[in-house]
Amino acid sequence: MNGAHALISTLVANEVTACFANPGTSEMQFVAALDGVPAMRPVLCQFEGVATGAADGYGRIADKPACTLLHLGPGYGNGVANLHNARRAFTPIVNVIGDHATYHRQYDAPLNSDIATLVKPNSIWAKSADSPDAVAGLAAEAVAASFGPPGGPVSFILPADSAWLPAKGEPVIAQRPVRPAPAGEAVEAAARAIKAARKPVVLLGGQACRAEALKEAARLQAAGATVFTDTFVARQPRGAGGFAPKKMPYFGELALAELEGVDLMVFVGTTMPVAFFAYPDRPSVLVPEGCATLKLCERSEDAVAGLAALADALGAPKQGPVQALALPEAAPAGKLTAYAVGASIARHMPDHAIICDDAVTSGAGVAAGTAAARPHEVLALTGGAIGIGLPLAIGAAVAAPDRKVLSLNGDGAAMYTIQSLWTMARENLDVTVVVFANYTYRILNVEMDRTGAGQAGPSARKLLDLGDPNIDFVSVAKGLGLPAVRCESAEAFEKAFADAMAQRGPMFIEAAI
Repeated sequence: MNGAHALISTLVANEVTACFANPGTSEMQFVAALDGVPAMRPVLCQFEGVATGAADGYGRIADKPACTLLHLGPGYGNGVANLHNARRAFTPIVNVIGDHATYHRQYDAPLNSDIATLVKPNSIWAKSADSPDAVAGLAAEAVAASFGPPGGPVSFILPADSAWLPAKGEPVIAQRPVRPAPAGEAVEAAARAIKAARKPVVLLGGQACRAEALKEAARLQAAGATVFTDTFVARQPRGAGGFAPKKMPYFGELALAELEGVDLMVFVGTTMPVAFFAYPDRPSVLVPEGCATLKLCERSEDAVAGLAALADALGAPKQGPVQALALPEAAPAGKLTAYAVGASIARHMPDHAIICDDAVTSGAGVAAGTAAARPHEVLALTGGAIGIGLPLAIGAAVAAPDRKVLSLNGDGAAMYTIQSLWTMARENLDVTVVVFANYTYRILNVEMDRTGAGQAGPSARKLLDLGDPNIDFVSVAKGLGLPAVRCESAEAFEKAFADAMAQRGPMFIEAAI
């Protein structure tokens, strides 16, 4: 057994069984060792941002890490944007980053870099296995660290000689951490404050937005508190049969308007809400003036236990409100809009589908249309770095091959990681991709005005427009191996989406809005 085999064996022994990879020379020992450990599924991604985004989607759905295989510092650097998103989603990921042999580092070869410094901002744990005998133990430590709580990406640096030299020992089993319940004093303080408040709000994030936690949060709503979630949530159930809390609006002024009169905010698995960006003469902190704040439980604590204890302390009903099923009876017709797309999705999306949302300005229309659809889950853009929707769907489909996965993307966002389509085709993943094609960075046009930068002139417009030429998404998708269709009317989209839901395998739909 060499170090590479020891690494893969230890990962598999700890239920890390998917590897999203874009390897190079330094990682060839790892690649060769895959043949000796068939339980590890290798998935080739032709850009590291696809690999890291796919690992994020896998971890959100599987509730355990996948690993990535990245080629030295530049390979890691190519994947940073979606590791930023994963860190904000608190997704467990084990990044395996190949490095030069320990004795070769001193020569500063062209691909040499300070990997330890590069990985630091988006890693909650990072170590280098500088001897083959250290590999198995550090691999188990990496897996354990990725769970947190609350979890996140870790970086395991594997020098080439540690991979090819003989390694001793058996796979090491990681000790998974357990989330502690919040302190009783925190529960009592929150209960007292809510009882005394005129208009209390409970703000949920992270684990507090998962299905079991939302059942307890619904009890708080029934007891008189208004429940909100963070604007962007890593994984949240929606649709019929579940509790539908309000969502904190994206724009700060809308959020403060929604919160007008609120005199208490209780944070559960999240922190104080702030505006996504700073704007001239607008507040950064989205808490109304004079509103008291307190924390029920930290991100690292058990939100389900905390919400249940708080609901009990308030004497809340055993069950709270749930969303009733309400599907559009008539098929949408006429002009194709994001709202028409949302209606068609609601009509045909099957139970327990997974929506990977990177639709940007088109997302509101789909969210409105699917709010009362069949039960499904939504994986959102937690870190704000667009280009997550396509790779997130790869990981979700690998983690849950029995569930239909929808990838919703703005046209600008889709181009960041368009290589994802090739991986979907190669792996024959059950993913339906929708790209909203309006040939403009619409969100940037909005932000141009909001930041007070003035009206866009001829030069500025060149950076806010995606036309001239328009991207032929159908040709791109077909060239990367997917069946594809362009829809210019609501009727055309209705048919294309219904057909996609009626069959397995990847499908691409360009929605010209």
